[in-house]
Amino acid sequence: MSESLEVLAPAKLNIRLKITGRRPDGYHELETIMAPVGFYDRLRLTPARDIRVECLGLPLPASRDNLVYRAAEAFFSRVRATAGVSIQLTKAIPVAAGLGGGSSDAAVTLMALNRLWDDRLSLPALEDLAVGLGADVPFFLRKCPCIARGIGEILEPLKAWPKFWYLVVSPAIAVSTAWAYENLKLELTTLENNSINRILGEHPIKVAEILENDLEIVTASRFPVIDTIKNALLDAGAMGALMTGSGPSVFGIFDSKTHALRAEAEIAPGGLGNMFVAEGIP
Repeated sequence: MSESLEVLAPAKLNIRLKITGRRPDGYHELETIMAPVGFYDRLRLTPARDIRVECLGLPLPASRDNLVYRAAEAFFSRVRATAGVSIQLTKAIPVAAGLGGGSSDAAVTLMALNRLWDDRLSLPALEDLAVGLGADVPFFLRKCPCIARGIGEILEPLKAWPKFWYLVVSPAIAVSTAWAYENLKLELTTLENNSINRILGEHPIKVAEILENDLEIVTASRFPVIDTIKNALLDAGAMGALMTGSGPSVFGIFDSKTHALRAEAEIAPGGLGNMFVAEGIP
């Protein structure tokens, strides 16, 4: 087998993130709305004798510390193959920024390997591998807006999520997801499912009502630039603004590409961080 396969791994945004419980193993349960957006890492996979990873673009380890490497290991172990793969990862999605780039890379690696090896695994089997790699990885197997529950692995695709454009601002700081959860001191949300169903049942959806992230207060208290970016996005015409994941990336929602690009031009001189405009993936 000598063919290569080139694939794209999208970023994601947490449109809403509410903590609903804590499990005996220490993991938090949550309900979140996640949406993939059209800003991508690029991967090129070529069958080989062993597993090799090359990283271009933003710096990343090329060893087993990289989720792409561990995804390949998990796949070959499950299909009981002694083969390997050479993976060239061109990294564009900011690292440790709440955008899910590593999880997306891992999920896309699983799907690409399955395609190269004649679809040996079913979607449930791929999802089982994905959960073992990380809570967000199963979401990226779907590539559509979803409500995620549990630790993020229980997925309910959203069939009628509105078409939005997003302006994402990533300040030059790194936030540990573990740190954010360890410092969370909020009462747990117990009726979140009712809240999500009510808001999603409205036509049109009131975006400002749905934007909420329980981790934002943790990250923003340590990094005030989060609130600065949110205010800048709102002043530039965003329908709403929110930190995604454990941060530090913040996004504004816009009804058109024109409005998002106009906001980018207005905010960019402030030097608040790296920026990109992306279309929501339906």
